Amino acid sequence: MTQQGDSWWDKLYDESAPDTGPTASGDTVDDRFDTAARATTDPPPNTKSPTGPDPRATAPAPAPASRSTAPDTAPEPPPVPTAPPAPTAPPVPTAPPAPVAAPVPPAPVPPVPGRAPWEAAETGPRTFPAPPAEEPTVQVPVPPDPPDPEQEPAKEQEPPEEGAREPSSARAGHAPTVQVAVPVPRPRTGFVGGRPPTYDPEPTALPVARPGELADVVADTVLDGARYGTCTLRAASVRGDSARFRGEPRRDSLLTARFGHDEAALVLVAVAAGSRAGEDAHLAAADACRWIAEAVCRSHTRLSEDIRSGRRGDLKSGLHRLTDRTYGKLRARAAERGLAPDAYTASLRCLLLPADPACRTRVFFGVGGGGLFRLRDGAWQDIEPLLPERAAAGAPVVGFGSPPPAPSVPEATEEEDRLTMDLGITTAPGPLIEEPVPPPAEPFRFRASVARPGDTLLLASPGLAEPMRGEPDLARELADRWAGAEPPGLAAFLADTQVRVTGYADDRTGVAVWEA
Repeated sequence: MTQQGDSWWDKLYDESAPDTGPTASGDTVDDRFDTAARATTDPPPNTKSPTGPDPRATAPAPAPASRSTAPDTAPEPPPVPTAPPAPTAPPVPTAPPAPVAAPVPPAPVPPVPGRAPWEAAETGPRTFPAPPAEEPTVQVPVPPDPPDPEQEPAKEQEPPEEGAREPSSARAGHAPTVQVAVPVPRPRTGFVGGRPPTYDPEPTALPVARPGELADVVADTVLDGARYGTCTLRAASVRGDSARFRGEPRRDSLLTARFGHDEAALVLVAVAAGSRAGEDAHLAAADACRWIAEAVCRSHTRLSEDIRSGRRGDLKSGLHRLTDRTYGKLRARAAERGLAPDAYTASLRCLLLPADPACRTRVFFGVGGGGLFRLRDGAWQDIEPLLPERAAAGAPVVGFGSPPPAPSVPEATEEEDRLTMDLGITTAPGPLIEEPVPPPAEPFRFRASVARPGDTLLLASPGLAEPMRGEPDLARELADRWAGAEPPGLAAFLADTQVRVTGYADDRTGVAVWEA
């Protein structure tokens, strides 16, 4: 302060001047200030400092910043005689403010090898490995130890004292439990046989896609499932190891569909396998599945009634007509593409499953190779329908320059189809046929069977049926996996169908039905 300011301060706060007004007590501002100063400077009696004498006992108390800048050595004024003060509560001593800790300087960062000293260290967020997920625990009850007959009988326990706490297990009336960590099994693709297959177990190369044909791109794997009535359905179609390595599309096609509602509903599963020699085999397989599904959809009401009523003859003839129409469309599509009929074709195998819980009839039909198996009592049964023996070829085809049939030819076949070629009409000889006559189409296959509780029906494409018949280890492995009471989930079923065998690298498609 300046001198003018100091004189103003002395005039206003001159302690020797009498007070301007009468006071009823000695509780003044100066008295409170002096009391607070003594409380902060005088240490309490019988108090020793852990590190030595308290310097505050000898050093004068610092003056507050808002009091004055004059030296604090002025003598205290004599007490003013006043009336005895009224009893008041002693002032609460205030503790000095805690000192503010200085910020801790950051630890020096060690130099990073390969980095210059002037380069700034990375200060952004760092990514650390996530903590491992906790394994699920299973609480296993621990039974109490049985009493030893050689030991003395235990004394009767006295009731606990009042206020004593019993263990939680005793209060709950249960045996103590132990938490055991059980790892969750993860489906993995394995193999059977003496050595692993040559190709990798996972996809490698994708097929080539062309502009304008992206709708024809086929996925590597198709997985589906459902549950109707008393059966549980699992279906998977996987590209073969050979096609994965070469970047070829999957030639197998899988289609699952439901037609109708409630108990009259009908589930169709269609599996088609394209020819290996055909470049558009995957397209032919997809067309075969789509066209047979459209035909079944239009006739699903009649087909469902025939299955539940057990009309086997009507079922066989009706499904035979639908299959023939599908192959007729395949031949027409081959002509549109300028291909031979055998270059645009596929084997077709289907299952019909009624949704009625009271009906356990399972219907199989189709044309071409593959397999139909049944797992019963832990053993596989090959229930593929037997084909009739083909007649020996030798006589030329009627209508291509051959003589008219002899009178000994019967008028009707075993299927009651009337022969209409011998009409007595003379025809000119046809042109000479240089190429051999193509073999007849494969016969139609049909089977209707009644499932038993616990059965597992497997419909397989050629890529899965061949190792099932040729490698006993594969059949034994699948029997062990599927013999349980509960059907596997989708992921587990996919891993089961991919159990690999050396020498079998084609596409695999499997449809399994578990009977409750």
